[in-house]
Amino acid sequence: MARMTVMGVCASLFSTRVFSHVKLVLVGAILAPGIRTVTAALRVLGRSPDGPFQNDHRVLKRARWSSLAVSRRRLGLLLDVFVPAGPVAMGLAETIERRRGERMAAKGIDRDPVRASHAHFVKASGWRWVCRMVLARIPWGDRVWALLFLTVLAPSERYSHVRGRRPPSWLDRARQMGRRVRRWGPTRALVVGDRTYAALEGREARRGSACGITRLRLDAALYAPAPPQKPKPNGRPRKQGRRLPTLARLAAAPTTPWELVTVAPWYGQKERRVHLTSATAVWYHSGLPPVPVRWGLIRDPAGKFHIPSLLVVTP
Repeated sequence: MARMTVMGVCASLFSTRVFSHVKLVLVGAILAPGIRTVTAALRVLGRSPDGPFQNDHRVLKRARWSSLAVSRRRLGLLLDVFVPAGPVAMGLAETIERRRGERMAAKGIDRDPVRASHAHFVKASGWRWVCRMVLARIPWGDRVWALLFLTVLAPSERYSHVRGRRPPSWLDRARQMGRRVRRWGPTRALVVGDRTYAALEGREARRGSACGITRLRLDAALYAPAPPQKPKPNGRPRKQGRRLPTLARLAAAPTTPWELVTVAPWYGQKERRVHLTSATAVWYHSGLPPVPVRWGLIRDPAGKFHIPSLLVVTP
């Protein structure tokens, strides 16, 4: 049986006429340096004398095809090639597309994740995209690669207020993406995100078969599990037990039990020996359902770095 090409996997999602233009735009986007516009993608293929490129621009403007169907097909292809068995690690992050134009009404001004730091704040104007990626190792690379398969636009608050809508947060977009991915079939997902998604409101994005790993606040309200319910109790059943010490107190306490473990690979290095402590708890806030979690603290034995917290939300 002849092997199907990568682009041929999605051929059935387009009409024959549209797919002829899709192939050119896709190959040109891979080869084009700098800004990957449709015009730049076609010029790098040597089609400058063939202009105008209005038929190729219509692939993104007027042609009828589903981007969600393409994302679903791409996810299935990535899982079959790179993660055929075992748990699937998925990354969740945001990126800014720095573009200008009068018709780009959904753009906003956000913190630049590349040039900004804790001491220096840098703003960037553009579209904010929430991205879902498959984290997998490839045979020719030493590090884990983030293979993108789904992006969702997070418009600015001004864009939503002008149209009389409630401005959706990044957490809302992540929750919608989580529901969509669960419909597509991966039942062994493990979602990894930054501190932005460490919120109780985002529990539905990880409900069901998916677990979430993200940073947690040092002052998060952690409790012991609720005690067993007595027969014929008065009032509502308890949702949590006694309040546990905060992670900040545990990190500074001399009685905290630390275990020396070896982590490999460690940020481009082969291995690194670190101190680790971990336990289970219930993360709870009034008005929201309790979430069972496993938290962890990591520190360097030599004192060169200290990772404050690691949160694992169990399904």
